[in-house]
Amino acid sequence: MATLIEMDRVSKIYPMPGGDVHALRSVSLSIERGEFVSIVGASGSGKTTLLYLIGLLTSPSEGAYRLNDRAVDKLSDRELSSIRGREIGFVFQSFHLIPQLSVLGNIELAARYAGFRSNGADPKRRALDLAERVGLAHRADHRPSELSGGEMQRVAIARALLTKPPLILADEPTGNLDEATGGQIFGLLEDLTKEGCTVILVTHELALADRTGRKIRLRDGAIDDESA
Repeated sequence: MATLIEMDRVSKIYPMPGGDVHALRSVSLSIERGEFVSIVGASGSGKTTLLYLIGLLTSPSEGAYRLNDRAVDKLSDRELSSIRGREIGFVFQSFHLIPQLSVLGNIELAARYAGFRSNGADPKRRALDLAERVGLAHRADHRPSELSGGEMQRVAIARALLTKPPLILADEPTGNLDEATGGQIFGLLEDLTKEGCTVILVTHELALADRTGRKIRLRDGAIDDESA
């Protein structure tokens, strides 16, 4: 498999009045296309910081980061925004759906940030197809307040898939769900890797992490252990 993510001694340091906070310490990491990787660790271990660095939501203080064979740590904010919109799908614990929009409207929202229509594709048709894929075609006109937690997370996953990104980043996507519903969401993410998508999952649920292809454990901002 080809390498999608390559980090070389990446650190993230936050200057604070009481002294610098080292959120990540010299992390070196390689992730291949199609991998399903989980990131685990105690609160404050650096899990979310690492995910945000991978997702270009923040920049490293030190070290080098290559995404899809491009050095992204030196790109402009405009260039980073373009890559995020087209090549990375985000799924968060709290869904981040727009209350005033329907299921289809929320799924289509990703197109606004990615220039999807300029690619000659119809975002509404794609949104309908994705709603059907995640089992919500019959709820396409419903708003988030009319959905269960599991249904809202499925909308978020469909939205993340709109631009067919090679990378999905999921930050505690099952954290607000019951065990059975969380298992269904995990199954959707698992299916994506079978289609060649790379999925990186931050989770505190070790039972789910154990089911991914590789588990990375962080401690005090550094990689403490990796296991298949």
